[in-house]
Amino acid sequence: MEQMIHVKTKFERPDADVVKRLSAFSSATIHEAQGRKGALSSRIKPIDRSMSFCGPAVTVRCAPRDNLMLQVAIHYAQEGDVVLVGAGEFTEAGTFGDVLGNAMKAKGIAAMVTDSGVRDTADLIELGLPVFSGSISIKGTVKETLGPINHPIVIGDEVIYPGDILKGDADGVVVVRREEAEEVIALSQARVDKENELIKQYHAGGTTIELCNLTDVLKEKGLLVED
Repeated sequence: MEQMIHVKTKFERPDADVVKRLSAFSSATIHEAQGRKGALSSRIKPIDRSMSFCGPAVTVRCAPRDNLMLQVAIHYAQEGDVVLVGAGEFTEAGTFGDVLGNAMKAKGIAAMVTDSGVRDTADLIELGLPVFSGSISIKGTVKETLGPINHPIVIGDEVIYPGDILKGDADGVVVVRREEAEEVIALSQARVDKENELIKQYHAGGTTIELCNLTDVLKEKGLLVED
């Protein structure tokens, strides 16, 4: 029986220019532009609302309350990567803190994302490393269980492959397939252009019913307005 390779080190990352251009758009814009897909669970939020990131995913599966494979992933991750940890949405554990945060910062890793908990948040905020998590917990972890790195992973209700692009900001995290990134950039720009024009028309006196083409919809639904 063939043994599973725990750590895959060879996968295709997106071009840095593609990541940079995608990073100009918000997570919500990207989600809407690519057909309302790719949004991770709304539980996963930044520990500070000013935090944002964009980069290719290094995927990690940890056992609940165990950060062994997270430490292995930091070793193999490259500058600009986003370390993405699935730990079964176990919230009562601080799987990541300031010491590992400094290890990531020293390597130039772009961000840390987990569906589990983190701690030492004040120090992490001061460090300036974007950290997104499902919870904040002071409870410690063990280093016992092997798991896969850079295999497909399900986290936040989304399937994510190593090399997919993750964008996170104050509103949450969205994933874009590496091979779809150029199309999503174009769609996102078109959405931004359309919304900017709509905002311009609002300030020129346009109304929501008029500009959102709601007159016939509301009539069909039987909306009654007092004279």
